[in-house]
Amino acid sequence: MTDRRFLDQAVAAAVANVGTGGGPFGALVVRGGEVVATGVNQVTITLDPTAHAEVVAIRAACRALGTFKLDGCVLVSSCEPCPLCLAAALWARVDRVVYAADRHDAADAGFDDRAFYDLFARPRAEWQVPVVQADATDRVAPFTAWANRADRVDY
Repeated sequence: MTDRRFLDQAVAAAVANVGTGGGPFGALVVRGGEVVATGVNQVTITLDPTAHAEVVAIRAACRALGTFKLDGCVLVSSCEPCPLCLAAALWARVDRVVYAADRHDAADAGFDDRAFYDLFARPRAEWQVPVVQADATDRVAPFTAWANRADRVDY
């Protein structure tokens, strides 16, 4: 029943966001049964294609908790996270992701989340946007610098 309560909050945030000109997505980060942070889709409002509800909520939760790792937290979303948001959740190390609507519901409403899932399942040679590795003078220089830094914070 706890999931439903938080899912209902995420859905309500998404509906309210539509009313103010934002996209139809809402998300929460929950820890120990308490909402740590909320986020709504701000893509068109902020002209930021990464300002998805889940990313906004993850950023706010990290600031609120003073960490970039959200272990012990659950990401609750009004819709199945797109690949961008799912990757952000994995990088944040959340314990679990729970969502209401799915990628097919989003596609029916005109959002292309499903198209990205389909794209990632195909070989890159078939993609419309080329993603290729190219020569650089020392492609591993950043990683060498990182490995040699004794005070680095691993993530």
